[in-house]
Amino acid sequence: LFQLVESGGGSVQAGGSLRLSCTASGYTYHNFCMGWFRQAPGKEREEVARVDVTGRSAYIVDSVKGRFTISQGSAKSTLYLQMNNLKPEDSAMYSCAAGLEYCSGAKPVYWGQGTQVTVSS
Repeated sequence: LFQLVESGGGSVQAGGSLRLSCTASGYTYHNFCMGWFRQAPGKEREEVARVDVTGRSAYIVDSVKGRFTISQGSAKSTLYLQMNNLKPEDSAMYSCAAGLEYCSGAKPVYWGQGTQVTVSS
């Protein structure tokens, strides 16, 4: 069973930083693409950032460019999201996602349960 488990969320003041981690376990495909999504109450889920099969950053949403950095561990079993200069509008449930066809435009197949990020002004 392939599982994704996120950690690192919490409550911070605006301008602060958090680092989210996502650990994959089970049968891990090295050609998975992985990414981070977020969903705030009353809003649609949006893709925040994604790495390609080589672990390089392949996408980052405009609203977080220059503030968030996505990276992957050398074993490709851990995905990170470094979030700096956080703003109240970054508050959301952040989820890790993965899939074989994800990088080709398909929706991710595997999802973590999410970790809450709350930014106060």
